[in-house]
Amino acid sequence: MKVAVVVFPGSNCDRDVAVALERSSGLRPLMLWHAETDLPAGVGLVVVPGGFSYGDYLRAGAMAARAPIMREILARAGEGLPVLGICNGFQILTEVGLLPGVLMSNATLRFICKDVFVRVESSDSCFTERYTDKQVIGLPIAHHAGNYFIDDDGYQRLLDNEQVAFRYCGSDGTTSPLGNPNGSRDHIAGVFSRDRRILGLMPHPERQADPQLGGSDGKPLFDSVVEALL
Repeated sequence: MKVAVVVFPGSNCDRDVAVALERSSGLRPLMLWHAETDLPAGVGLVVVPGGFSYGDYLRAGAMAARAPIMREILARAGEGLPVLGICNGFQILTEVGLLPGVLMSNATLRFICKDVFVRVESSDSCFTERYTDKQVIGLPIAHHAGNYFIDDDGYQRLLDNEQVAFRYCGSDGTTSPLGNPNGSRDHIAGVFSRDRRILGLMPHPERQADPQLGGSDGKPLFDSVVEALL
């Protein structure tokens, strides 16, 4: 299986996530330029990385969602291709409709860059099976538009289908306004598609995938998906 990491103008975490994936799999991911129109043969996972694609003009992720490669990813995801979106990648996946909800400006209207605690809401996916339910992990965030919102009907569907993947929390796992850095509804930090083949999250697991860089709480995510798909 090949892993492809999409590269947009303005991406700044594409190499970081490629390094994390290579550490977990031993295989170097393909770096896929946004203007491509086809996925190479054998690609079994696509990662849409963090950064500021197209400088976040218009709206975070809005221009990248119209990139040629996203049309192919949208079609292949409909056939079951696993897709991981991190930070700006999460924003892009909501823009193309692969994940429900939207990412709005942070409640503070300021860019936030700091370490946070998140709680793993479900280990029942190819992305999270190396975690345990309700496990608390530490991951960094770096975003201006990470405030997850979904309307009441959509929110109820998320709960009914158990699509909430991660929630912001305190070090003890409890949720409160103090542990919610951006105002996200119900402290949501990441969501699955209904079939759990697609995951979007605002925190950066690739920045906590090596103890030499400050921690390894993000590494099980990459180990999980590599183990499940290779």
